[in-house]
Amino acid sequence: MEIGLELKTALRCIFVGALPDIIVIGAGVIGCAVSYELARRGATVQLLDHRTAGAGATQASAGILAPYIEAHENGPLLDLTTHSLDRFDAFVASVASATGLSILYRRTGTLDVALREETLQRFKTAVETLAERGVRAELVDARDARSHEPHLTAEVLGGLVIEAHGFVGAGELTQALVAAARHHGAQLTEPARVRRVRPLHNDLVVETERGALTAKAVVLAAGSWSSQIEVEGAAPAPVRPVRGQLLHLGWVGPPLARVTWSERCYLVPWDDGTALVGATVEDAGFDERTTVAGVHDLIDAASEIVPHAWTATFKSAKSGLRPATPDELPIIGFSTVVPRLMYATGHYRNGVLLTPLTAQLVADAMLDDRIDPLLALTRPDRFATL
Repeated sequence: MEIGLELKTALRCIFVGALPDIIVIGAGVIGCAVSYELARRGATVQLLDHRTAGAGATQASAGILAPYIEAHENGPLLDLTTHSLDRFDAFVASVASATGLSILYRRTGTLDVALREETLQRFKTAVETLAERGVRAELVDARDARSHEPHLTAEVLGGLVIEAHGFVGAGELTQALVAAARHHGAQLTEPARVRRVRPLHNDLVVETERGALTAKAVVLAAGSWSSQIEVEGAAPAPVRPVRGQLLHLGWVGPPLARVTWSERCYLVPWDDGTALVGATVEDAGFDERTTVAGVHDLIDAASEIVPHAWTATFKSAKSGLRPATPDELPIIGFSTVVPRLMYATGHYRNGVLLTPLTAQLVADAMLDDRIDPLLALTRPDRFATL
């Protein structure tokens, strides 16, 4: 992805010789990670959100790190997610070191189970596709699938085991990112609902319900609310909310061995003996309620592959609005019409997984004028004049 010579020159003038002043809009896991990475590299950062950090889609995320299930076909999403997964070990270690906080992070693999012959055939194709990428994926029969996960239903036909996968505590990671960003001088302002971003001479003005703030540059990382923020001279960000509901169950007896997946749901075993079950995909606008229908569907889906789920204690249900774009790829990159405005939104179901990569891509571009070739996949103007 290339940005114009005029914009490159302006960025060099801003970021060379003086500390930049950057406002990040949105304190979900993406906005917090971007703030941390910018502040860690010496930028002065102010992070804004209309509620507390991580209170949006992040708090309803199971934190699964599974690119070869979410994007098992060769394509741009698989390129992005695999690059990000490769960075996760170092990323978590860096954040934990900066704060001294513990972050739940496990690379215990995933087991994708098949209840239909068509699914099993898809697994066989996936094994071949992943082998071309040098990724070990094991196709197992019904007996071996149950040896990997004894709780599985007798109806299972087989499974796909991918050891490279894992999960992270999304809430813990987000709070650690806030602490790490603050450790490096970033400021978090909440509540601060942003209404508008507009250019003013060589700066950008961010208009909030609490007044206006001025910065040298802005990162729009407001998730599903990105489309609600007016950017003068640009079309609304093509991001729509997709509701996902997540259950927290108190597990009874031996825990699940690893993240277990089906076509209808996933189950994530936590170290405290509980389990997460998710997630619905609902076009419900900005309605963040949990619903009886969503809870029922998830319990039914979980019990279909792991009948032992019927014995679990129901602890809670959450919902979050995941920001989806028309092609289900994130929007990351500089605006082509508003100089010094960077987009980092539209991550849909892969926000947590894409966190390390997004933070690096944004910081590289804004602070070092380094435009990674991966940004060609996420450029904002592929949809509209952004």
